[in-house]
Amino acid sequence: MRGGLRCLDGSSLAVVPVPARDRGGVRYEVTLELRRDGAAFGAVGERCGHLLAGAAARVAAARADGSPQARRWPDPDDRFPGPDGVPGRDAELFALRCRERADVGHTGALPGELRCTLRTSAHWIPMPGGTGAVRGRWRLTRRAVLEAWGTGGHGVRAVLTSSELLLFLTDLTKEIRSLP
Repeated sequence: MRGGLRCLDGSSLAVVPVPARDRGGVRYEVTLELRRDGAAFGAVGERCGHLLAGAAARVAAARADGSPQARRWPDPDDRFPGPDGVPGRDAELFALRCRERADVGHTGALPGELRCTLRTSAHWIPMPGGTGAVRGRWRLTRRAVLEAWGTGGHGVRAVLTSSELLLFLTDLTKEIRSLP
């Protein structure tokens, strides 16, 4: 991914697809190298191109007007696939880990983890009314929390709207398809 994601700590996380090849040198899938501020941060060895393309398709479908999520979430940026979201309960959209040492040996990168969970938050919006009583309403928002873990237990986190997550996944899958 060219620009990378801006993380909450101010760092940049790039997710770089690396071709996985069979013994004959033919590409059959990818692994992902994680780079934090341009330096190797870790790698996820799971063969994940198909999984990421599926996640992008599910996010796009959830964002569409007329989707089941559209009835519950008027703001398209709050629409994600899966359960409607209850504050305090996280739903995992995907989790990629290094499955075995051979998965990342060819890149020289160290094992890592890349996880995307969906979180629902409730914010009270006060509205003055009546006889000095404060009235209001709850405003629910949903966001994707993308966490990357590198060596030594260091982690970074980015919080994304559904449009930002869709752009990230779409760009990444395009880059995967363009690999030689």
